[in-house]
Amino acid sequence: MSTRTLSVSQALVEFLANQWTVDRIGGEEYRQRTIPGMFGIFGHGNVAGVGQALKQYQAEDPTVMPYYQGRNEQAQVHQAVGYARHTRRRATFAVSTSIGPGATNMVTGAALATTNRLPALLFPSDQFASRTPDPVLQQLERPDAGDITVNDVFRPVSRFFDRVVRPEQLFSALLSGMRVLTDPAETGAVTIALPQDVQAEALEVPEEFLAPREWRIRRPAPEEEDVRAAVAAIRAAERPVVIAGGGVHYAFATEQLREFAEATGIPVAYTQAGVGVLDWDHPLCLGAVGSTGSTASNAVVAEADLVIGIGTRYEDFTTASRTAFQHPDVRFVNVNVAAFDAYKQGSSVPIVADARKTLVELTTALGGYRVGADLAETVEREKRRWDTTVDAAFGERHLPLPSQNEIIGAVNEAMDDCDVVVCAAGSLPGDLHKMWRVKDPYGYHVEYAFSCMGYEIAGGLGVKRAAVAEAERTGAPEDARDVVVMVGDGSYLMMHTELVTAVAEGLKLVVVLIQNHGYASIGALSEQLGSQRFGTKYRYLDEERHSFDDGSTLPIDLATNAESLGVRVLRVESGDGVIDRLKAAVAEAKAVPEGSGPVLVHVESDPLIDAPSSESWWDVPVTGTATLSSTHEAYEVYQQYKARQRPLLGESRRNA
Repeated sequence: MSTRTLSVSQALVEFLANQWTVDRIGGEEYRQRTIPGMFGIFGHGNVAGVGQALKQYQAEDPTVMPYYQGRNEQAQVHQAVGYARHTRRRATFAVSTSIGPGATNMVTGAALATTNRLPALLFPSDQFASRTPDPVLQQLERPDAGDITVNDVFRPVSRFFDRVVRPEQLFSALLSGMRVLTDPAETGAVTIALPQDVQAEALEVPEEFLAPREWRIRRPAPEEEDVRAAVAAIRAAERPVVIAGGGVHYAFATEQLREFAEATGIPVAYTQAGVGVLDWDHPLCLGAVGSTGSTASNAVVAEADLVIGIGTRYEDFTTASRTAFQHPDVRFVNVNVAAFDAYKQGSSVPIVADARKTLVELTTALGGYRVGADLAETVEREKRRWDTTVDAAFGERHLPLPSQNEIIGAVNEAMDDCDVVVCAAGSLPGDLHKMWRVKDPYGYHVEYAFSCMGYEIAGGLGVKRAAVAEAERTGAPEDARDVVVMVGDGSYLMMHTELVTAVAEGLKLVVVLIQNHGYASIGALSEQLGSQRFGTKYRYLDEERHSFDDGSTLPIDLATNAESLGVRVLRVESGDGVIDRLKAAVAEAKAVPEGSGPVLVHVESDPLIDAPSSESWWDVPVTGTATLSSTHEAYEVYQQYKARQRPLLGESRRNA
């Protein structure tokens, strides 16, 4: 067997450079590098290991493993995740860190990746495997165990974890990690800890290990018995509805879902990850479902006797904390490539299979089936009611500060259909889920499985990188999709420093920063739950009462902050005509040529104006033992909704 003498880090880099994702959708085969590049912030744990390897290959051939510089380790993982989602899990980035805080900074990013079922490849450095200089700088010492390091915190938040304590262990660790990254049913964060001494050790590496290797994405077909059971359930139903999740996108099944809906008349509601599976104005598109859903979806779902879940994990916002489904005999057909999700909530018919292939078979098998006129009339009526509600919200003209509803409507109108909106946490995701009008499957990217404040700008950069790569493959890099990040001041302050990354690389990212001087989302929830917006405002401390609730507003100027990072800033003045000025600012930002760097649009809003009601609920417990009258009132409302909650979705209430 032919071998080469390389360091562990050199072998790692060269191996990753030769991994390829292969996917077949219909008759078209797709092939791309699984790991197109690596992020890294260097410290004593990885500078002489992975850092040396990246520098060496950069000098010899910069295309082998391009290096990207970030400003925060967590944000680098977010970039990898944003890229992975836009490429539909076909590719992601690797991230190298030093030991100690550099490594643990990635834990939140790992949890986000795994929760969202999205691949990210993480290489936190570790303390010396030899333990010769023990303890080393930034090492966590435990008197009860010598083999535990801070990197063990990655175990519960990773889909795969390993630690390479001997050079030859690299082979199995990387092969196992690649298997998980490219498995749609198992994917998530892959964490391989690399002791700093092992990174620099030499070993004989088989040429076969370094040769190009293909990883074909598994897309299993449904079993015939499951298809027959699903067809029987659909034909027996009077008011069926589809709840479409992100799995529809990852299976490239939007066209097949549309054909299924049009052939059967079954309406479609979608989760946060499922936005874009149908155009917002399609007659059978009910819009968002659940706690942040449309009244159309929630009205139809409440009466559904059969729910066909496709690629959804039934998070509590989707099920309105198990109050959304009120039909006494509701049943569930769940289609999911992951058995873990297909069997959720007492599914009557779990189908463990690819969404695209399953939809094709169901459409064929249901030939001639059509929902009744009563359901069709309900869908048309409820959809019209919700569209009118959103039109009114977008048309509000509050002065001197606009509502967030107006801002969303203005940005939505100013963007092109192919553009991508990115968001993650606060009140914006719920309002976007309800009201954003999408006409492209790639047009909506909201991270809501982990709802991580600070994801927005970093994740948006990952999306932009994918959009640029997409345009380069078609030969028109100047026509890359515009990526518009919508972010509140709370999330901006969490992790805005990746704007420097965009400046350094000339990445055109449009950021719409909504300044409302506090945490608007939790403020509204706090008020709803009887806690009177406690701790949610950016105010000076009242030392006598030790309160941040009633002091003067902090003199925060985030527009100037962005300018100090090298970002071009467009300030939208408040007052009469603010919405027209906002539309013009977004259009101006979009007109900036590719390669010109980021543009930030700054606008102030009134945080006390809510979005239209979803006529739904989310379970956040309220105490029944409080001295605040506001909490007592909230507790009474809470008990009313708890009475509607079902312990198991697939359970017949008549038999409960």
